[in-house]
Formats: sequence, C-alpha cells, structure tokens
Amino acid sequence: MSDDIQPEPDDFALMAQVQNGNEQAFRRLVERHQRSLLNFFARMGVSNHGEDLAQETFIRIWKYRRKYEPRAKFTTFLYTLARRVWLDDFRRKSRFRLFAERYREAMPSSTDGGMRRLTRELDIQSALDSLPPKMREVLVLAVHQGLAYDEIAAVLWIPVGTVKSRVFNALAALKETFHET
Repeated sequence: MSDDIQPEPDDFALMAQVQNGNEQAFRRLVERHQRSLLNFFARMGVSNHGEDLAQETFIRIWKYRRKYEPRAKFTTFLYTLARRVWLDDFRRKSRFRLFAERYREAMPSSTDGGMRRLTRELDIQSALDSLPPKMREVLVLAVHQGLAYDEIAAVLWIPVGTVKSRVFNALAALKETFHET
C-alpha cells in the first residue's frame, strides 16, 4: 500500500491556483486565515462587524489575485489588504461620528439621555482602543498576529525602525495606563 497522502499546499501554491481562478484553492485560503483575520479586526477595535471586514478583505484578495506577486509571505499581502479595509471602515465611521456630533450640537437637549460614561473595568481591549491607531496597528500585528517587524514594515509601508519605535511607545503607553488603575 503506497502513501498517497498529499501534503497541504502552502499559501504560495494556493495563491498561484487562485490567480488562475481556482475557487477551491481560494476557499482553502479563506478557511486557513479567517480566524486570524477576525482576531486582527477584533484587536483593532472592531466589535460587531469583524466578519464583514474579513469578508471584504477576502473579496479584495479575489479581486487583486492577478496582481499578487509572492515577494513576501502571503500574510503580508493579507494584512496589507486587511489594514486597508480597516482604515476604510475607520474613516467611514469617523465621518459618521463627526456628522452625529454636529447634529447633537445643533439640537438642544434637556437631558443627556443617559449618555454619561459608565465606569468600567479596564481590560486589554479598551487599553488597545485608547492607543492612537498607528500604535495600535503595530502592536496588534506584532503581538496578536505574530508578524515580525520586517513583515509589519511591509504591511504598513514604513521603515522597520518606525515599527520598533511605535511598538516601544505603544507598550510604554499601555504600561502607563495599567499603572494608573
């Protein structure tokens, strides 16, 4: 009896098949990376529509499949697209928040409608949310997604030294946040 067990193709091999329109290979990539992508979006502060952003990322992978060149790890390509999806979503929400704030300022109110902040226990996600987006994204990519500094630099299109300083500053800010409590 011979061993006919085929090894699982790596991301490069799957992406080569995807470039030729192979939907089965695409499904395998989605299954392989969906959980880490959902984790990425959750750590970036997306609370209730991470699945939508993950789906949008995979749609973009399919859309840009012919432009993909295996110069770096597939995850570099994946998180580059995921970051762009997240930024697009962040910008949309920021525009909506600005509109809502201007609307509230224009409308007189007799009560705050229960809008006062409730005191909550500080957890890691709220601490991450308190970081500026540039610090948050490097920390999420490094700590939660396990990317190396050079991979993060490639995803964000910034020098490795900038990645290192942002990680250092983000960790210092988190340390300060936790010491305040």
